[in-house]
Amino acid sequence: MTTIRHAIFAGARDALPLMIGTLPFGVIYGTSAVAAGLSPLAALAMSVIVFAGSAQFIAVSLISGGAALPVIWLTTFVVNLRHALYSATVHPAAQGWGLRWRALVAFWLTDEVFAVIEKRLMERGNDALLPYALGAGGGFYLNWLTWTAIGAWLGQQFPDLAGWGLDFAMIATFAAMIAPQLRAPTPVVVALAAGTTAWLTRGLPFKLGLILAAFAGVAAGVWMDHRRKAREAAA
Repeated sequence: MTTIRHAIFAGARDALPLMIGTLPFGVIYGTSAVAAGLSPLAALAMSVIVFAGSAQFIAVSLISGGAALPVIWLTTFVVNLRHALYSATVHPAAQGWGLRWRALVAFWLTDEVFAVIEKRLMERGNDALLPYALGAGGGFYLNWLTWTAIGAWLGQQFPDLAGWGLDFAMIATFAAMIAPQLRAPTPVVVALAAGTTAWLTRGLPFKLGLILAAFAGVAAGVWMDHRRKAREAAA
């Protein structure tokens, strides 16, 4: 069995490339939050409490536009619904972890952390998965807080930093997360369904297209799984 310490470091190590990819994302969030009128401390507090990059960016945008608090809450809730899909995937392997550990990993289960944990789960099953998840999630959490703080400070020094185009790194990061999975028909169909839906619904307000894309991907995955089982039954 893999030792706990080794699994923790392995999780942090495997998450490191994605941490690097989200570096400019954290900086831009911190900068944007300060530009929207938040204090550096408030910008950092949002990362500490929320820890969801997309939702934080949307919240900052709504704050900047003078949106009411209930609108901000509802919008960020809808955007974060995709995390329920991540939790449902990891839940079978996490049933024996205990409530406090499940809650902590669930809080850290961002897009990037989920990609790392899912890959480990597929390759090694439940072998030392909890310490591995703690290493990946904890490392990513500290990484996000660090670059949020730096971005908030830079936002005071360079107010136009958000317009430098650094957010392209986030696109590259998500591409790197998805590409290794596209080795079988099902992931390809899921990616095409989700990507096409996201593109067709890109004009919807409050990032609702993201939620529709997630459901389209899930529906495509269920359909492909049904086809696979039907073929196996007929064989």
